[in-house]
Amino acid sequence: MKLRDVALEDKYIVEEGRIFLNGTQALVRLPLMQHARDQKNGLDTAGYISGYRGSPLGQFDQQLWIAKKHLKNHNIVFQAGVNEDLAATALWGTQQAGMHGKAKYDGVFGIWYGKGPGVDRSGDIFRHANLAGTHPNGGVLVLMGDDHTCESSTTAHQSEFALVDAMMPILNPAGVQELLDYGLYGWALSRYSGTWVGLKCMKDTIDASATVEVGDDRVQVVQPSEFEMPEGGLSLRFPDPPLAQEERLHKYKLEAVKAFVRANGIDRVEFQGENDVLGIITCGKSYLDVRQALHYLGIDDQRAKKLGLSVYKVGMTWPLEPIGISQFATGLKKILVVEEKRALLEPQVKDILYSLEQRPIVIGKKNEQGNELLRSNAALEPNEIAIAIAERILEFTSDRDLEDRLNRRRSMALESIEVPAMERTPYFCSGCPHSTGTKVPEGSVALSGIGCHFMAQWMDRNTTGYTQMGGEGASWIGESHFVDTPHVFQNIGDGTYFHSGFLALRAAVASGANMTYKILFNDAVAMTGGQPVDGQLTVPQVTRQVAAEGATKVVVVTDEPDKYGSNAGFAEGVTVHHRDDYDRVQKQIREVLGVSVIVYDQTCASEKRRRRKRGTFPDPAKRAVINDLVCEGCGDCGVQSNCVSVTPLETEFGRKRSIDQSSCNKDFSCVKGFCPSFVTVHGGSLKKGQGVVSKTEKADLFPALVDPFLPSLEQPYGILVNGIGGTGVVTIGAIIGMAAHLESKSFAGMDMAGLAQKGGAVW
Repeated sequence: MKLRDVALEDKYIVEEGRIFLNGTQALVRLPLMQHARDQKNGLDTAGYISGYRGSPLGQFDQQLWIAKKHLKNHNIVFQAGVNEDLAATALWGTQQAGMHGKAKYDGVFGIWYGKGPGVDRSGDIFRHANLAGTHPNGGVLVLMGDDHTCESSTTAHQSEFALVDAMMPILNPAGVQELLDYGLYGWALSRYSGTWVGLKCMKDTIDASATVEVGDDRVQVVQPSEFEMPEGGLSLRFPDPPLAQEERLHKYKLEAVKAFVRANGIDRVEFQGENDVLGIITCGKSYLDVRQALHYLGIDDQRAKKLGLSVYKVGMTWPLEPIGISQFATGLKKILVVEEKRALLEPQVKDILYSLEQRPIVIGKKNEQGNELLRSNAALEPNEIAIAIAERILEFTSDRDLEDRLNRRRSMALESIEVPAMERTPYFCSGCPHSTGTKVPEGSVALSGIGCHFMAQWMDRNTTGYTQMGGEGASWIGESHFVDTPHVFQNIGDGTYFHSGFLALRAAVASGANMTYKILFNDAVAMTGGQPVDGQLTVPQVTRQVAAEGATKVVVVTDEPDKYGSNAGFAEGVTVHHRDDYDRVQKQIREVLGVSVIVYDQTCASEKRRRRKRGTFPDPAKRAVINDLVCEGCGDCGVQSNCVSVTPLETEFGRKRSIDQSSCNKDFSCVKGFCPSFVTVHGGSLKKGQGVVSKTEKADLFPALVDPFLPSLEQPYGILVNGIGGTGVVTIGAIIGMAAHLESKSFAGMDMAGLAQKGGAVW
């Protein structure tokens, strides 16, 4: 078989044909495509991207940095935001280019990105900017990262309603291909209607990989002919009184949005017969679930027509385009609306169809009797959708095969899912600074916060509770008045501190609260991949900031106190301590009244490993090992280090301990265990393999390998790769996907990503 000629950069440079990429990389490619389209249309535009990382958009900034040469070639500026709302304000500024000086370009198209909570905190700026409008050659896409199942979040968020409140239209793509297509439509719509446009980004599209088609002919934007623009158009202008902005948005912009959707066929009928009685209206990820549900029921497009079933796929979920819905509903007796989380489409469908003389029954979240049908919490599964569809089809026709399939689906729904005897949850990486930094002295309690250190709640650390990002410590301002606890420790990461957490510290000082902030300075935003903090931040600088805010006492605790000289630049009175003295320091500082601060300074262990591979971080020529003949298996080394590289070792003398050298990040806190079995090897290195054996020796070692059975690919073939986080599970999936692409086969996959999954179960 001749393999396709492929380069890794194809995902960004191929203009026509098929490419392989994941959802995050599709978002990186998107502005490159927009700039190229503008150039072909005679526009000299530029691009601007800003926001704040968070799953499922946790890797977006890293991929943008990797692709910086491509961004530069297309006049695209990427500037990571300090936080989400300030980044959105910067995007608003790009649409004003030319108002405060001569513009360098014909327009600036923009991307804002953020996790669901970031959408929530940016509501004020979204409302202002959407009312103000966009540049006719600019436009703004709002990438709203939603975690419906709360896999890597503190809430299961659904961002559409925040955008609806700001009256921003929302596109909901189904798969990686539609990320590209809808993104281009989104900018065209933003320019035409003067609105910011939301693009829903779920793990099912962002953490997915696929082979997709690219080319100029995929998205042909049509300008609506039936919509009459008001005098002055819909774009941003100045002066522009607030009530004039409101009138333009309510009376014209949203009507322009609907006209654009209608003219470009963004909402479409997937299949429809002449005598259909049941219609399904769905969107985005739920559309893919509906197709899977129909597959379970043995229903393809032709069989659907025989059964009287039609499907309408909505691309723009708000505002819903009414003419297409009305035409689709004509002649139907019942409509089932399938959408995940709270109902957004269903009330709009009912509102559109209510005034019709012959209108179908509309169900979705509730069935015909008003009882729950498709739940609004958690996620919808194809199996429950299949049951709902089959039951409604069988109301209008009899079909033995469909009845049998329905019974099988019901049986599967009733089967109890065994809970594993032991669940493997994510944990701190080997040598993680949080293993020490989140320790609490006896008699004290700590409050948790956003970041990897959130996992301290799952450990025996007397740590509970959390707030929204940046609110760390503010909850104690209120609670402290009504409990007899005199003092708490509050954990906060350096990234969160820089994002907005310093405001909570300021509020705590102003309130007179009695608490100690532990600023966990690990030199990286570890939870999303080890990105740097979005600005200049050093330990001495933090000490000066918190001292200026009014902290009563500030100390620094670190694993390397010698790295700070006499002129480090600390605030006056700051003392530096070795982490070995951490317990004593905490006991002393909790007695200090007011808001005190410990800056715990130790580099992220995973980031250490990455930097050592790149040769940019010291790699001490020593390793800790355990003599299992001396070890008594007491486990104190694990207690002291809280390190997953301290592993059990079963011997003829019972269970002992050993150090997993392959995962050890050389933190060496394990040697603090009260034990004589530790040996520190200086100057040594790990023993390597003996090399390649001869063919004769190989034949003796391994039996002849039989060629595997290759399944037919006339139908899609599914593979599940699972394992432990941090061991290359996602990499294996990417290799399989690229192999399929090399053989000109189509591929679609989804990865488990988000919260640092080291040590946890992943697939």
